[in-house]
Amino acid sequence: MKVLSVVGARPQLVKLAPIAAAFASTDHQHVIVHTGQHYDADLSDVFFSGLGIPDPDVHLGIGSGSHGIQTGGVLAAMDPVLAAERPDWVLVYGDTNSTLAGALSAVKMHLPVAHLEAGLRSFNRRMPEEHNRILTDHAADLLLAPTEEAMRHLSDEGLAERSVLAGDVMVDVCLRIRDKILSGAQAAPALPDGIDPHAPYLLATLHRPDNTDSPERLDALLGALAALPLPVALLAHPRLTARAEQHGIDLNRGSLHAGRPLPYAGLIAAVLGSSGVVTDSGGLQKEAFLLDRVCTTIRPETEWVETLEGGWNQLVPNPYEFSPAEWAGIATRPAPATPRGLPYGDGKAAQRVVEFLERHKR
Repeated sequence: MKVLSVVGARPQLVKLAPIAAAFASTDHQHVIVHTGQHYDADLSDVFFSGLGIPDPDVHLGIGSGSHGIQTGGVLAAMDPVLAAERPDWVLVYGDTNSTLAGALSAVKMHLPVAHLEAGLRSFNRRMPEEHNRILTDHAADLLLAPTEEAMRHLSDEGLAERSVLAGDVMVDVCLRIRDKILSGAQAAPALPDGIDPHAPYLLATLHRPDNTDSPERLDALLGALAALPLPVALLAHPRLTARAEQHGIDLNRGSLHAGRPLPYAGLIAAVLGSSGVVTDSGGLQKEAFLLDRVCTTIRPETEWVETLEGGWNQLVPNPYEFSPAEWAGIATRPAPATPRGLPYGDGKAAQRVVEFLERHKR
């Protein structure tokens, strides 16, 4: 069996790591195509080296651009790759422009498509990720759902017959890295200047367009983070850095200490060392949950609704609307006493993905 994986952004590279490892223990051929959607070394290269992923077989070098330009660029570049490889499966990951373009190119060439992380829904049609994931789910032949909730969404959309519960491959890699860190086999993360790793701190990220494109909103959000009573390690995504520079907004003020994005193992170590997380990232919400750290999500909704159970995650779309004391109480709240359960699986999802692809191969 030949499987061609299409990846292009940081979260997809993390998901690729356990999938690549699972394929490496079989006789199957696994071809990796990197679209180059994330071309910054902090969001791409370090994940290949840090997670032991084989170098891509094909690098399309698409780079940045509007959603239409980026999606169209990947779509055009994928056609000759798929024509040459003719895989048994085209495996796409998550909700990016690379995912939609990879799926659409395969469908047009009558190649079977499997969608990893199928069935997630935010029900926010302003999010480009929501368009990508819905369109990909309805185009794909096999839907590899991470949770029971995702399975319900797929059933509600008439896709139950194509859906299987695989579990979440992010659990596989997150728990593996966590165990290495706790055993002392992983070096301490390079936190931003001004953050003492041995003292309480919060870890923060912001990158979504709804939070960064309006200078007024971005300034208000950063002001809320800067007013918190604990130091805040802000891992600045290139989008955040660009928007802040464009609008003359200072990322270092008050409690805020900005630094570069971390390699995945460094990120996990930073979460483990923190008192809590403040983010608009879907992946980081789940990683905080898996690592027993409270998360405050700067969005009105989340695809990972399981993290909300018991108060492990709390949605606060407009933190600047709270009084400083109320906001500080939310962001620095203690971890719940209630157990969080295992809604995302047992850490063996990648093996199940390979088995499902074998079972459903045409």
